[in-house]
Amino acid sequence: MGAALAQASRTAHDVFHEVDEALGQNLFRLMRDGPDDELKLTENAQPAIMANAIAVFRVLTRDGGVELRKAASFVAGHSLGEYSALCAAGAFDLPTTAKLLKLRGQAMQAAVPVGVGAMAALLGADLALAQKIADAAAQGEVCTVANDNDPSQVVISGHKGAIDRAIAIAKDMGAKRAVLLPVSAPFHCPLMQPAAEAMRDALSYVVVKPPAVPLYANVTALPATDPDAVRNQLVEQVTDVVRWRESIANMGAAGVEDFVELGGKVLGGMVKRIAPDAKVTSVVTIEDIEALAKEIA
Repeated sequence: MGAALAQASRTAHDVFHEVDEALGQNLFRLMRDGPDDELKLTENAQPAIMANAIAVFRVLTRDGGVELRKAASFVAGHSLGEYSALCAAGAFDLPTTAKLLKLRGQAMQAAVPVGVGAMAALLGADLALAQKIADAAAQGEVCTVANDNDPSQVVISGHKGAIDRAIAIAKDMGAKRAVLLPVSAPFHCPLMQPAAEAMRDALSYVVVKPPAVPLYANVTALPATDPDAVRNQLVEQVTDVVRWRESIANMGAAGVEDFVELGGKVLGGMVKRIAPDAKVTSVVTIEDIEALAKEIA
């Protein structure tokens, strides 16, 4: 992750070095060389995914000459990606963002013992159906919608037993398929409340600047610019639903026709399923960055 970009651009290399310095660990070496099981630990994966996205962003803006205020009306990010979006928009500096995501990963992992919680993707299910399946499976345990990703994919989260029950009944209730996700904790559900409190404490010491362009927040699916609102929404995000489908739909209603994903190719697919007529560009490689910079110019 990020190795080819760091080799192609000094700007990208410097981003990874800055994150390493902030965290006091050689995260980039882990991103570049593995082992994968260590990189996938949520305390490493969260800052690593952010670092890769910000490396792409900085190459685009610093080397490509693209100015965020002029090129974009809004920013958004899915779950941990909200921190990347806020960093890109200048609400947090890069070292602060890295430290917050390291803590977020550690707090989320510590909130629920391994094996107690789980998550599953319900494919071919919309939000209403996913909620019905979650409610039917709960039986006194936590089982709730975690990510409303797009019209045909909703992720549920909660106690392992409840998620197993949801998987067992999902097809009979109308979903096309239910897939247990390979995650180490049940994110975005009430079981994450201890992690939310840890983030509330950490964010209380952090300076949040107004983002250069409004952020479409995960928990409201509406634009936010007020630093206090941003701070509170990041706390709520830990236990609440990631309202990605609504966020994209609301951006479309606000006139957005062109979406650019930086650092990956997963969200672009979701956007196309939400807004089939929108133009979606996923930017990962140095060639992708150069092509987008030329197009914007």
